[in-house]
Parts: sequence; structure tokens; C-alpha cells
Amino acid sequence: MTCYDELVARGLIAQVTDEEEIKELINTGKAVFYIGFDPTADSLHVGHFMALCLMKRLQMAGNRPVALIGGGTGYIGDPSGRTDMRSMMTPETIQHNCDCFKKQMSRFIDFGEGKAMMVNNADWLLKLNYVDVLREVGACFSVNNMLRAECYKQRMEKGLSFLEFNYMIMQSYDFYHLFQNYGCNMQFGGDDQWSNMLGGTELIRKKLGKDAYAMTITLLMNSEGKKMGKTVGGAVWLDPAKTSPFEFYQYWRNVGDADVLKCIRMLTFLPLEQIDEMDKWEGSQLNRAKEILAFELTKLVHGEEEAKKAEETAKGLFAGNGSTEHMPATEIPADKFENGKIGAINLLVACGLCASNGEARRLIQQGGMTVNDQKVDAVDAAFNQEDFAGEGIVIRKGKKVFHRAFIKS
Repeated sequence: MTCYDELVARGLIAQVTDEEEIKELINTGKAVFYIGFDPTADSLHVGHFMALCLMKRLQMAGNRPVALIGGGTGYIGDPSGRTDMRSMMTPETIQHNCDCFKKQMSRFIDFGEGKAMMVNNADWLLKLNYVDVLREVGACFSVNNMLRAECYKQRMEKGLSFLEFNYMIMQSYDFYHLFQNYGCNMQFGGDDQWSNMLGGTELIRKKLGKDAYAMTITLLMNSEGKKMGKTVGGAVWLDPAKTSPFEFYQYWRNVGDADVLKCIRMLTFLPLEQIDEMDKWEGSQLNRAKEILAFELTKLVHGEEEAKKAEETAKGLFAGNGSTEHMPATEIPADKFENGKIGAINLLVACGLCASNGEARRLIQQGGMTVNDQKVDAVDAAFNQEDFAGEGIVIRKGKKVFHRAFIKS
């Protein structure tokens, strides 16, 4: 099976231009392709996971990835999927986030001479002259066509700023610049980026002629990929300081039955033949599939040792005899205790398991809080300070989220 055929078989390709040329480049290891990452936080999250895995697959097949960090477009903000305008970031914050991204990407992509490249579009976008851009690039774009783009439609009712309107032009210019200066002949992006990506392809062909070798591919399930970045407890980050390996493992261990084989096919590097056999699994066998998914992805992000620890902890907890050593934990400050006690609502908020007192109250009323295997039935329940000594107490939110709360001895 060719590399391109495997991408299709894994459900990773949604739309393409010039499919035969794309196949030829990918299958012969001649694709120099870029995927963009806007530095809106200091960590990548699972919504980026599919793109990172794709870059790894293509590099393994001999192709050259270009990780484009949007240090320049980060000054504008992508309106795709947004109902409001993104917050403006300082140059220092953008640079810090870019540095964090490279460290995390290095677990997936082999950077170095003749290998993967990381570039920052601030290096060229921030040097552009406005009038030159209008003359050189602006003339290649139809405002009518831009307004029909899906990425702008949902913003039109609430108001689309001229700042954000320029995002498509800036992203298109990125591909134009990378094509001319880095030999980049292909771009990948999520399905919500199709209009922006076509803009880049068309810009190259209008400026350099129709024979210019520039192509686009979009990834299937980008919208689902973005949903992957959110769970009940908040965003699922690749940075272990934000989402522990155990929490990361648990997130994938808890995916729905209908999604587990799809995630294994798209995100793991298990052979397709093995996954095809797993397609026949049902019932309790799907729990084993979820364990495989969680282990493989945790190993990919955090290493095999951390994946084994997370797996052992998870299995032990569900068996009722697990260690709490690798469980996410919160030290409860002394000032949270009143007369030697802390209320259940305050405890949930202090541990970050609920964002507000109201959310915590609803969770308890719905029977969703358990402490040391005992369900908490009353919203005014309280726990003694001495119970938090040593390893502390284990809180379970719902059926699947475990957390340890303790005080320093």
C-alpha cells in the first residue's frame, strides 16, 4: 500500500486539488509540505494531534515537513470557527508560545539539517510594506469570493473586523513565501481551512503561472479534532504540566464506543491489518480497544514509561487497589479549611474539578461526586482536615475522572 493510499485508508484525507500530482509527490517522498500552528497558548493540545501524527507519517515516508508557527498571523487571529474576535497577544507572549511549540513538536518530528524545518511567519509578515502587499497580493483576491468563504460567514452577522478579514490574505502569502523560498510544494490543513488554503494555491498560480507546483490537502475531522481539545475538565494539553500523563491517558480511555476504532485508525501507528481485525470487536472488547488507544497515544506524547505508569494506575483504580502516586493531585491550602473542615463544593472548585460553586452544586445534586468510594449525597457535606494528611483523599467526578486532594504533613 502506498503512503497516500494509507492516508486515505486511515480516513485522513477529505479534499484535495491535483490528486494525481499529490499522490506522486507523497509516494516518492518528494513532498515538501507545511502545516500551520497559531501560537494562541503555550502548549499544543489534542486538537493539534492529528496534524502532528500526519507530519510524522509523511516524514517516515521520506517527505519533508515544514512546521509553520504563526508568530505573524498570531497578531491577527484566525476567524475560522469563531463567533467573536480573538484576544490580542503581546510579542513576548507569542514568542514564548512559539518556543514551547517547538519543544513539544520535537517528540513527533525530526528536526535538523535536511529534515523537518520550523519557520515563523513573523520573519516575513512583519516586514511587509502595506502598499506593496496591496499591489502585489491584494489584486489577486476577489472580495466577493472571500465573503463567500465559510470561515467568514458565521462572523458576518456579529461583525467581521477588517483586521480579521486580512487573515486569508496573510495565510495565502505564507504559502506563496514558502513556495518561493523553501521549495514548499504542498500545504495541509483542517477542513475549516479549505478557503484559506485555496487562496494560497491560487495566489501562487496567478503570480507565478498556472504551471506552478502548488497543491492543497485538507484533513478529515478537523471540527471533531477541535472538539477533542475539550473535555469536562477543560482543555487536554500535550504539556504534562497542564495535563498529566494520567489525565491524558484517561481522556483517551474514555472516548465513546463509536469513536474508539476511528481514533485508533487515524491517530496511532498500529498496522492497518491489526486495526481491521479490531473492527470486529464489540461489547467488552471495546474497553480493550480504548486501553490500546490510550496507551499508544500516551506513549507517543509522554514516552513509554509514563504510558505504563498511567495504565497501571488506571487499571488499579478501577479494580479498587490502585496506587494514587501518578494521579492528578491538588494540595489544599490551610486557608481553605474553616474550623478544620472544607465543604464538598469548595473542595471541587479548589481541585479544579468544577469551574464554579454552581457547577459543583449541580454535580453533587446529580450524584456525580464520590470521595474514597463513598458517594457524596448532600451539597453541605464537609470533610475533616486530618483526612487530607498523608496521601490524602481520592475524589471521583462522575465515573471516570479521578483526583487526589492532600495537605502537606
